[in-house]
Amino acid sequence: MRVLRAGEHALLVELADAAATEAFHAELLRRRASGALPGVREIVPAARTVLLDGVAEPGRLAAELPGWEPRPGHARVGAVVEVPVRYDGPDLAEVAARWGVSPQEAARIHSSAEFRVAFCGFAPGFGYLTGLGARYEVPRRATPRTAVPAGSVALAGPYTGVYPRSSPGGWQLIGTTDAVLWDTGREPAALLSPGTRVRFVLAPRTGAGR
Repeated sequence: MRVLRAGEHALLVELADAAATEAFHAELLRRRASGALPGVREIVPAARTVLLDGVAEPGRLAAELPGWEPRPGHARVGAVVEVPVRYDGPDLAEVAARWGVSPQEAARIHSSAEFRVAFCGFAPGFGYLTGLGARYEVPRRATPRTAVPAGSVALAGPYTGVYPRSSPGGWQLIGTTDAVLWDTGREPAALLSPGTRVRFVLAPRTGAGR
């Protein structure tokens, strides 16, 4: 762990890898929920860093952080967000073949996991969700698509993501959802934020419109 000052009241914490970052972020959420991080306004994770903003005594906290030992598991804070999904993506059969199962079993595996938003990025409302485990990691497509439809549920490496709007992308598309991931007229605008627990639930195909 490396702790860097970022302005007068912020700290940037660099971690060894994605797993360490996710565990450290979960520990921060636990401590904030228990009132142990007074005054910290923002906790913003990325792939290998976490930014803490609004730190009243950054020097003191910077000295304490390396001594923390994050507890195993994730902070189970807040209700689970359910995202209805139709497992009808064009890459589902290929993903299932990589897993050595049928497309129906691949859908069951994905929908039976509980995910957690590790961090957000790429586009407003796009969350990088972990929860499937290393056995189900898949590579990005060799040739990215020039346009991925909004609502596409996709896999890449250890992550699941949902495209909030149409954009180019190289992830493996396994399904579609009508959930609105980003809406500026909603508070908060993002359906998924770092630390949110997520489940993908099977949506009926009939009358789905896709």
